[in-house]
Amino acid sequence: MAKRMPLAGLHIGVDTEKVVVSPYPIKMRAGRAKRTRSGSVTEVVPAPPSGRTRADRTRIAAQLALALLVLSAVLSALGIPWWVAGAGSAALVGFVVWEQARAARVGVLALPRGEDGRVLLAREERLAFERALAVSRRVRRTWPELRDMIDPADADRTLTRALDQLAALMTRRQEIRRLRDELAVVGRADLPVDSPARLAVAAQRERIEALWRETGQSANRMLVSINTAALAGESVIREQRISRAARDAELMISQLAAGGPAPAAEAGPELAERTAAVLAAYRELAAL
Repeated sequence: MAKRMPLAGLHIGVDTEKVVVSPYPIKMRAGRAKRTRSGSVTEVVPAPPSGRTRADRTRIAAQLALALLVLSAVLSALGIPWWVAGAGSAALVGFVVWEQARAARVGVLALPRGEDGRVLLAREERLAFERALAVSRRVRRTWPELRDMIDPADADRTLTRALDQLAALMTRRQEIRRLRDELAVVGRADLPVDSPARLAVAAQRERIEALWRETGQSANRMLVSINTAALAGESVIREQRISRAARDAELMISQLAAGGPAPAAEAGPELAERTAAVLAAYRELAAL
């Protein structure tokens, strides 16, 4: 097996049928891609289809061709060879037709080439890795506010390496799952208890169960570690925000306390007494 090169960056693609993890850019088998880069991790998801029907695409291409035909005629009148303008127009119309057809398709990721790519097809492994990827985004969101406590570049390398290792572990685990299911089917065959074939299958099932437990424990440790990093960062940020709020409140209270002594007589009660006196005098005059 070829030796894996040191990890410089990671490309992670997710569509409806698989998760692809590769150190190289991920291509599309159909449709277009939407790429988002965070540090050394580039996430790739299929872009939503444009929704344009074949009739819509044909109408747009025809309108473009008509406009380019007029432009070609104008350029020919200015002395530019007609075949130059015609070839350019044809190439542009062909590109637009191809791009529109591509945008209208449902996006599907292409499988990576070589041994460095990881492809997760089993539902359980895909969901586990997608959860870890979502938690890793939470971890990255804490770094700007924790830049005085951590080195973002070093943290980025560590998190990227953790995702790559988790993808490798999940790839191995889905292979173990497949073999485990196959041995379970074979083990249900109607054979004598002392059959050598039955005993051999039982021995292999014990080995595969041991690998299953081992990889499950390793995966859980990695998932818990990533989640712990996210919770720890978010907890520190909450504590910092509460501390800042307490300091701001203390400052405001100090400013209010330093605003001077309270007035000798409050104006509210005085206003109420004067109003009551005016109303009483008005009633006396009305009675007279």
